[in-house]
Amino acid sequence: MQDNYDAITATGAELIAISSDNINSAKSTVQKEGLTYPILSDSALDTIKAYNVIDLGNTRIARASSFVIKKHGTITWVSIDEWNERVPTSEILAELSKLR
Repeated sequence: MQDNYDAITATGAELIAISSDNINSAKSTVQKEGLTYPILSDSALDTIKAYNVIDLGNTRIARASSFVIKKHGTITWVSIDEWNERVPTSEILAELSKLR
């Protein structure tokens, strides 16, 4: 996603990652990977459970997922993926373009 961050924000959207890692681990990932978008720590899994993306094979992590959510909170598009086969960013950009 980092490679396409500028294209995503050019649509008026914001990219936010949510991780089940603790805050220190999330910060480490941001620094190590040179990410310019925020990673939020959800080590209690509250948001992950609310969005129903808990990984059934490992209930301490989330499934790879992408959501397009309008500013007022309506979810307009969802992709729940396998960890090694994530939705192409071009599909996310196409969904974002529909919001204009």
